[in-house]
Amino acid sequence: MFEGFNKAFIKYAIDRSAENAVDRRRFLRAAGLTGLGVAGAGVLGAGTALADPEDDEAAATDAAVLNFALNLEYLEAEFYLLAAFGENLDSDLIDGKGKLGGVTGGSQVTFETKAVRQYAEEIANDELAHVKFLRAALGDAKVARPEINLQEAFTAAAQAAGLIGADEVFNPFADENSFLLGAFIFEDVGVTAYKGAAPLITNKVFLEAAAGILAVEAYHASLIRTVLFNRDLGDAANAISDARDSLDSSTDVDQGIVVDGEANIVPADENAIAFSRSPQDVLNIVYLTPEAADSGGFFPNGVNGAIFESDGFA
Repeated sequence: MFEGFNKAFIKYAIDRSAENAVDRRRFLRAAGLTGLGVAGAGVLGAGTALADPEDDEAAATDAAVLNFALNLEYLEAEFYLLAAFGENLDSDLIDGKGKLGGVTGGSQVTFETKAVRQYAEEIANDELAHVKFLRAALGDAKVARPEINLQEAFTAAAQAAGLIGADEVFNPFADENSFLLGAFIFEDVGVTAYKGAAPLITNKVFLEAAAGILAVEAYHASLIRTVLFNRDLGDAANAISDARDSLDSSTDVDQGIVVDGEANIVPADENAIAFSRSPQDVLNIVYLTPEAADSGGFFPNGVNGAIFESDGFA
């Protein structure tokens, strides 16, 4: 898994880094062609931007990976902020390198229960904090929020999962259950994306921070999976899981919330270790296509940064 991830990163990051002007030879070495490892970049103080560590080669790798994560955090933050509060990210939290895009769709959910409303609000604030942290960490290297579609993309995802017919519309903001199913589309992807990216982060401070974000995303995912299970929405959730599997690779790794009639709140392997996704697998899911692509689905114009194109496997 790691070797394939590293080769995929090199393929799409060399000569496409919008974050750092590092020449080809040094970028190859930074990306791990001669062996990745944890760089001794030193401990950075709070508020220190990623563009400032001692090792600019490590910074190139870290910036590309963390900017990829920032694109995903923009998507999650917009989804949850709209659902919980009917708000988008503030204008001072969306600028950066690459093409700035707007957000289509989304509205405040009329929650029926106090618990789910509070869950949504807490997750929204967490995702907002993630956006702020990554932007501060990346400094001038941060990418802008790309164009995000929260309207047609959800309908396409629901159709791919067989939840609705070809002429129907799925609106995750329509009610609580729809919101929970919409959240389920994202949450497991975020966990596996951070785990897959962790080996490429060379600065120990940012590696620890990424591990912390992964843990928070795992809490979110577990919460969503638990609530869906308690509401007997296992069939719908499992259909979404199958749809993700049909998009991200030819390997059946995704897991629904019900397996053999029993609860499956923690998707893990036989060693109880969560699985990883390469950035290309993640992009296939958010672009909603198994084909090689550089845009589509939730990101109609693609994501910003060095890692923007999926391999595809169909």
